[in-house]
Amino acid sequence: IREPRYAIGPFEETSRRRGDGYVNLALLTDGLRAEREQGITIDVAYRSFLTARRRFLLADAPGHVQYTRNMVTGASTADVAVILVDARHGVVEQTRRHTFIAGLLGIPHIVVAVNKMDLVDVSEDRFVEIANEACGVARTAGIPDPVAIPMSALRGDNVVDRSHAMDWYQGPTLLEHLEAVEIAADRNVRDGRFPVQWVIRPMSDEHHDYRGYAGQIASGTWRAGDEVVVLPSGRTSRVRSVETHDGPLEFAVPPMSVVVRLDDNIDIGRGDMIVHAADAPTPARQIEATICWMSERPLAVGARVGVKHTTRSVRAIIDQIVDRVEMSTLDRVPAPDGLALNEIGHVHLRLAEPIIADAYLANRVTGAIILIDEATNETIAAGMISAIEAN
Repeated sequence: IREPRYAIGPFEETSRRRGDGYVNLALLTDGLRAEREQGITIDVAYRSFLTARRRFLLADAPGHVQYTRNMVTGASTADVAVILVDARHGVVEQTRRHTFIAGLLGIPHIVVAVNKMDLVDVSEDRFVEIANEACGVARTAGIPDPVAIPMSALRGDNVVDRSHAMDWYQGPTLLEHLEAVEIAADRNVRDGRFPVQWVIRPMSDEHHDYRGYAGQIASGTWRAGDEVVVLPSGRTSRVRSVETHDGPLEFAVPPMSVVVRLDDNIDIGRGDMIVHAADAPTPARQIEATICWMSERPLAVGARVGVKHTTRSVRAIIDQIVDRVEMSTLDRVPAPDGLALNEIGHVHLRLAEPIIADAYLANRVTGAIILIDEATNETIAAGMISAIEAN
């Protein structure tokens, strides 16, 4: 495998102009010129790398409250959140805000990386103080297994190799922990959900009877013989086979992309969902959701929006804005003026057509929505469904 290489000349030059005194590797993920010049992260930057045990996709998300929508976008599909804490300052508002958002997004694992330990004389007492507070915030946010690691990223201490300066710390380095985090168990393999993306009907004499439904498994374990229901029509059938280009599979799990074939020829199209009959959800016409508002135009009660849910798109009306999160305190407060850019709030939506949804905390795929401005096709909000009403 050829290792990726980056031209470090521009980063050396920018580091010199900034007066860093060293090659600032943070500039590798600061792709915008404004980011490199101001020393802040504005947009989400993605970098992929491999180790002997795992492939990683790193999403470097901004910390400033002004870019909350960017942070939500970058973290929405994460399996692990790494929260950087400056050992000199400890847990600050930004730490609490990002931990709260990580919990809101259902990220199952969090690492508190207590950085710049060299600037506090690698004090064990200081690390324990920060770790206790930060892990307490994480548990309050609903993340059950926070881990804290003392680091000095500038010197590489406890990032990849163990630090001799912090011999009082006996836990894993950051990379060792990330390589060992168990994420397979975080997938929902109980509730069978398969959003249909495409209907496959080969136009050839050899396969004239072939009818398959292509998509990515949202949740559940899928096998031939499973009894299923197609929603929203309610028609029932049985799985004939689960296939890929290489042929039938014994079973398939999320997030595999497969083709599902049924015993019966049913009118199924994009936007329908095939579900296990034993745990079929009720199609929802009204939902409650926590949303992050991403538009320059404020959200008001009565607004008409498009809702994109898995492969289905429907129209909706904002019936109520219950409250919003005051980001400085994380308290829920009234929202008489609606929601402004980067604000997070709780809303009720009334849908023109039903969607087949679950609560986000039970299923991060079928519990997620985005709101769209139908006039401009602009994504104006990302949301997590908290409650469902059939009528």
